[in-house]
Amino acid sequence: MKIKLPSGLTPALFIPVLLLVFGLLSCERETTKPTGDPDTTVTLEKSPKRGISYNLTHPLDLDTLKSGVSWWYNWYYQTDAPEGYYDDYQMEYIPMLWGGSPSLQSVTAVKSFILDHPEIDYLLVMNEPNLVDQANRTPQQAASDWIIYEQVIADLANQGRDIKLVGPAMNWGTLENYSDPVVWLDDFYAQFQAVYGREPLIDYLAFHWYDYGLAGQLDRLQKYEKQIWITEMANWNANINSYARQIEQMQQMVAICESRDDIFRYAWFIGRGGSFDDRFTYLFEPEPGVLTQLGEVYINLPY
Repeated sequence: MKIKLPSGLTPALFIPVLLLVFGLLSCERETTKPTGDPDTTVTLEKSPKRGISYNLTHPLDLDTLKSGVSWWYNWYYQTDAPEGYYDDYQMEYIPMLWGGSPSLQSVTAVKSFILDHPEIDYLLVMNEPNLVDQANRTPQQAASDWIIYEQVIADLANQGRDIKLVGPAMNWGTLENYSDPVVWLDDFYAQFQAVYGREPLIDYLAFHWYDYGLAGQLDRLQKYEKQIWITEMANWNANINSYARQIEQMQQMVAICESRDDIFRYAWFIGRGGSFDDRFTYLFEPEPGVLTQLGEVYINLPY
């Protein structure tokens, strides 16, 4: 085939021009090649609400739960889970200042842990203040404690972190005159208002429940106009005498939590314990990474 050259362009000039064009096209193609390995991370589809209250540390436990659980906490301000847990298992660890009047050491440690973990957005505080064997705080004591929690949040904000305060974690309790969590909360709000002239900084309330009637308990908390974290739940009623009955309760409780807009997150209690599971609540068998029938149901429930 003959090529007709443009007027005035000789073969001696045409060949260098052609090579130059091919060279430029080759460079353009080269610059569009990937500069590194492609990101092959697959985002797991699961409920962002669903969690577990348990001290998760074993890689096999984390790997087994990762398909259906999004977060956990261990009633402490740091975790011994394997480094890189957030990227490897796509599960958030949420730190907690468990008791009232937290020590300087624990306050310093929780701030340091949060600053070292940019994925953390929340801090849990004050576990069951109206139980004498838990945080054991009167509303007046808790009002003083709350200023410490607020200062932790302010200190972190000054270092560029917007951390939400979650608590107190209420239950039906054993503290004299304060067995009812709503009575305790009402007095806590009143005490704080009386001393500081404003409401306490609470981004989310927390609640625990171990019986039938979860929806009714949540309805009682609507007066505070806060979304709720249920940081412990199961059914310990004496009628729950088998895993089959606990599974029925789990299905109902999870359905309530997933359907209600006032529930921000919820956590099943517990992973496993050191003795026979006479309350039929364990998600794990004694062996790491092995789920009970209840655990299999939990990670696969709809959302």
